[in-house]
Amino acid sequence: QVHVVESGGGLVQAGGSLTLSCSASGPTFARNAMGWFRQTPGKDREFVSAINWSSSTILYADSVKGRFTISRDNAKSTIKLQMQSLKPEDTAVYFCAAKIGMVAVSDRDDYEYWGQGTQVTVSS
Repeated sequence: QVHVVESGGGLVQAGGSLTLSCSASGPTFARNAMGWFRQTPGKDREFVSAINWSSSTILYADSVKGRFTISRDNAKSTIKLQMQSLKPEDTAVYFCAAKIGMVAVSDRDDYEYWGQGTQVTVSS
């Protein structure tokens, strides 16, 4: 069992930066691939970024590539999502997710454990 908790959301102006953090409890964090997803009202939860157990494989959605950076610290059982050059269309509830297995994937159905989400609002 993995318990996932996000933090760091908030309100930021367009062009600004924000860093989200995710802590995951459980003995297998170092062997879990982790991901970030986001969701706006009335839309499906969409993939943002994922990182494998060793940080050797990192995936990004095209919409955030070059602006967002994912990283992990296995010693602290945490991952971060550094978001730069934020746009109003980045406004969403951001979810951290843990996957059984080490391989990073973009399909949300492959992630077994989810946090409650943290709101990110980008004003124009």
